[in-house]
Amino acid sequence: MNEQKGEWFETWFDTSYYHILYQNRDFSEAERFINNLLNYLNLPTEVSCLDLACGKGRHSVFLNKKGLKVTGVDLSENSIQEAKPFENDTLSFDTHDMRKVYQKDTFDVVFNLFTSFGYFDNYDDNLKVLLSIHEMLVEEGIVVIDFMNADFVLDHLVEKEVKSLDGIDFRITRSYDGNHIFKSIDFSDNGKDCHFQERVQAIKKEEFEDLLKKAGFDIIDVFGDFSLSPFNRSESDRLIIIAKKK
Repeated sequence: MNEQKGEWFETWFDTSYYHILYQNRDFSEAERFINNLLNYLNLPTEVSCLDLACGKGRHSVFLNKKGLKVTGVDLSENSIQEAKPFENDTLSFDTHDMRKVYQKDTFDVVFNLFTSFGYFDNYDDNLKVLLSIHEMLVEEGIVVIDFMNADFVLDHLVEKEVKSLDGIDFRITRSYDGNHIFKSIDFSDNGKDCHFQERVQAIKKEEFEDLLKKAGFDIIDVFGDFSLSPFNRSESDRLIIIAKKK
């Protein structure tokens, strides 16, 4: 049986199966969200932005097309290699661990989008990420964190389902242990049984507020969906936080 080794995101995100399973994500919705964010932020042209945990770079490319100077970083070497062909004078990609400082006092805005946070087993790593973001931002720089609304997700958790994609039946089981939401993914391909597991900390609004305060940020706004509607604990599917470096 093929299984992941080390931290789950290091191996799972580097597999072709990850991209098969999530191939139907609504990128037009994601681009509408980014447009809404940019309209809200009203950034000057060619500000320097970091897309932290950028994956294959699709959203970095879109941000760059909107006139921003963008650096996209991700721990997945395979994803970064797929993003590299899109590079230009104002768009670059690199492999990087978000817990560490990439370039100090460099970026006007750091984007961390589409639940690319809380992957670690150690809760203290969340503060490490935010402290690194603080160091990478210029004075009064902005961080945008788009996370799931953990309360909503837990209330609507689908325990079991099967997704059939590209001839593979992905058997998905979800659970919660009081800290992490687990997503176990089992399937067979080319005669081999495979097992992977995603683990994301169910970080709630008050916890984020506490972490951001400890990391030296002032929260500006909190939204609950990609249209930037007000956050509602029981109804919002997203937790979108805009904060400024003190």
